[in-house]
Amino acid sequence: MQNKLVTEKIIGCAYKVYNTMGFGFLESVYEKCLLIELKKSGLEAVAQKTITVKYEGETVGDFVADILVENSIILELKSVRRLIRAHEVQLVNYLVATGKDVGLLLNFTEDKVEVKRKVRTLKKTDQQDP
Repeated sequence: MQNKLVTEKIIGCAYKVYNTMGFGFLESVYEKCLLIELKKSGLEAVAQKTITVKYEGETVGDFVADILVENSIILELKSVRRLIRAHEVQLVNYLVATGKDVGLLLNFTEDKVEVKRKVRTLKKTDQQDP
């Protein structure tokens, strides 16, 4: 399934969770609720997925993605008053480290679900100097 269609489904699921649960729960509660909705919508989703980080072909560590959808989209969940730049940078670093192209930062705020879509910037290795 195309990433755009998958992200639309994910966002719809996040709104369903927010409309049902409201604000004020820990991220772990939203994660479990979202996992249920993602599976109900027909998406393959794995919570707390350990992903190995490599540098120059060597393993340098691991991180745990909140949710990995369709083995291609990383979800980072927050339940904070407002997102800060570090939250976005964290998700982008996850994309770079894994080679995944798309990630969603989902923040369950007091008023709404805040959604930030991040796309890994591809390095152009085939360009030559003029």
